[in-house]
Amino acid sequence: MSAQILDGRALAQELRAEAAAQIAELRARIDRAPTIAVVQVGDDPAATRYVRSIDRLCQSLGAACWAIALPANTEQADLEATVSSLSADDRVDGILLQLPLPAGLSLDGVLHRLVPEKDLDGIHPINAGLLAQGRPALTPNTPAGGMELLRRYGIEVRGKRAAVVGRSAIVGRPMALLLLQADATVTICHSRTPDLGAVLRECDIIAAAAGRPGLITAEMIKPGATVIDFGTNVLADGSMVGDVDYAGAVEVAGAITPVPGGTGPVTNVMLMQNLIKATRTRLGI
Repeated sequence: MSAQILDGRALAQELRAEAAAQIAELRARIDRAPTIAVVQVGDDPAATRYVRSIDRLCQSLGAACWAIALPANTEQADLEATVSSLSADDRVDGILLQLPLPAGLSLDGVLHRLVPEKDLDGIHPINAGLLAQGRPALTPNTPAGGMELLRRYGIEVRGKRAAVVGRSAIVGRPMALLLLQADATVTICHSRTPDLGAVLRECDIIAAAAGRPGLITAEMIKPGATVIDFGTNVLADGSMVGDVDYAGAVEVAGAITPVPGGTGPVTNVMLMQNLIKATRTRLGI
């Protein structure tokens, strides 16, 4: 058998069209473009490319993007002051902080300056706590995109057994909570989980978010299971692969996301959905 390919690029196109219509409606109501501020510390090339991609996406959908570039030697107090200023600025509807921060800077200190209503990454402790309680919150974009792929492709989650491989605060843990909210029975696996394959072979849905190329092989996958691969690992030859051995898994799984072209394209559009939600919530519309 060969798995159904969950095409993130195609879904992202649909989501972009929906977001553009929602942003146009917001522009008409508030008489300006919904605005995201992206804060980058240092000049990491990958981070710079990402900021540019967000700017292009905003322009294409009718939103506005403020790119705030701070030098790599920025002091903690200066970074916190920047985030405080953006949090208080009524012209800014959402804030995105490029992570990880350079060594010597504390994310916790910055988060205390970030109002949760503008936290487009869903990483503020208040948003994380609301998600854990199953209450409305700004949700991390990557796992939200994974859930959107499941929903749009009509993959049943309720009553299914699911495993999340990885426990990071921005992908693994929130993905587990979102699956739980959708009535799956969820197991969180990690680097110290003994016999990972034995756990995964019992599951109907596998979400891979460990950051280890090829960690999950075909032999670990239950025939017909759905595999959502969040891994974005760059190999020595410059190619990008996921956490799942795609060539083998595609012959066993019932549905699978490719890397690249799976969860990645959807993630950025979910960021725009958070911007729309943040704008509406802040302005009460």
